[in-house]
Amino acid sequence: MNYEESLDYLESLNIFGIRLGLERIQKLLARLELPQERYRTIHVTGTNGKGSVSAMLAGILRHSGIRTGFYSSPHLVSYTERIRVDGQPISEQEFADCLSTIKVYVDQMVAEGEECPTQFEVLTALAFVYFAIKHVEYAVIEVGLGGLLDSTNVIVPEVSVITNVTLEHADRCGGTLEGVAHHKAGIIKDDVPVVTAAQGEALEIIRQTAEEKNADIFVAGEDFSAEFISCESNFQRLEFSSGLLGAVKVPFTLHLMGKHQIENAAVAVMTAQLIHNLDSRITNKTIDDALSLVSWPARFERVDMGSQKIIIDGAHNPAGMQALRESLDLYYPVDERVYLLGILKDKDIEHMLGTLLRPNDTVIVTVPHSDRASDPQILTGQVARYVQHVETMADNDEALNRALELANGEKLLVMAGSLYLVGGLRQMLLDKKGGEA
Repeated sequence: MNYEESLDYLESLNIFGIRLGLERIQKLLARLELPQERYRTIHVTGTNGKGSVSAMLAGILRHSGIRTGFYSSPHLVSYTERIRVDGQPISEQEFADCLSTIKVYVDQMVAEGEECPTQFEVLTALAFVYFAIKHVEYAVIEVGLGGLLDSTNVIVPEVSVITNVTLEHADRCGGTLEGVAHHKAGIIKDDVPVVTAAQGEALEIIRQTAEEKNADIFVAGEDFSAEFISCESNFQRLEFSSGLLGAVKVPFTLHLMGKHQIENAAVAVMTAQLIHNLDSRITNKTIDDALSLVSWPARFERVDMGSQKIIIDGAHNPAGMQALRESLDLYYPVDERVYLLGILKDKDIEHMLGTLLRPNDTVIVTVPHSDRASDPQILTGQVARYVQHVETMADNDEALNRALELANGEKLLVMAGSLYLVGGLRQMLLDKKGGEA
């Protein structure tokens, strides 16, 4: 099949929706001769920050001369973004070719009366197969949802990473913070070290699971930390320290803005230090080199258009909105703000809006490209309780033009609310700029 046909096939698998569980993916991977066992892995979960931490780790491995795979989700524009080797996305033809191979085994399973794998399970198998074909040495694998029953949870990694835990996807992960924490802790394997930035009740559950699995645990704020030193343009100067590694403080430069990225960077550096024990190619220099170049689109990303300052952030839950607000207040405390917002209807919208908005902010409400998008008129009514000026434009392009008009190069333009929205808006913006971020 070609790429367009592969997208049609993936869409046909969407009828099965999200079905947690490992039986289908295990049976599919067994037919594919267990490609995920042909290289080492790092497994990353968490409510927020897992994508940024994964991108940092993939960069560190790559800049250390290690052939590296990287599997993430969701994508902003193309499915090919989800599967990368040494920083390069899988080509459309390679994507289609790998999917053609996997489809043969999926069809066999169905013909034999087995349950059909879901879309995400097929994509996960595709990534594992592609990494094996490309002979990667390490692959950084980001969890899709939760951890315990996520289709990526068939690997035995060198390190398990849990960024943080808040009440997200509770309907599929136990209904409570405790339930969500148990699902995140589900990626912990016997004798495999764990690095986490979790706190409170969630941390205690992760500690308990690590103890049961005889897994060493390294906790942000206790065993390691990073301190903000200064920022300039699109860079932050940070200092990493860990009593476990001695009294030395290691400075490094991070090419990701946002207050929350300080802790994310600490998690990535601690994980890299553990991997250093297995592979001496990872050094403080390669860590610094990688973090000074790392990029992760739509995560407090600044993309200016002439004199217009623009922040693109995929904040899509209360914790993400809190991080966005704190970063805006830290880096742009006096700027007036114009928001271009679209939020999914199954989110805690009132909490998100109350966290993010100030009375003097201007908001344009638009619609994310998702069946789960909130009704723009309803969202506009909710926004109106927090700000004095709000407008509604369902068409994303029209909404972007209106937001640019209202910002007028004098106010800060912020795009947020859903990755399903900001991915498309980001591409529109780059097209207007001529393709350069």
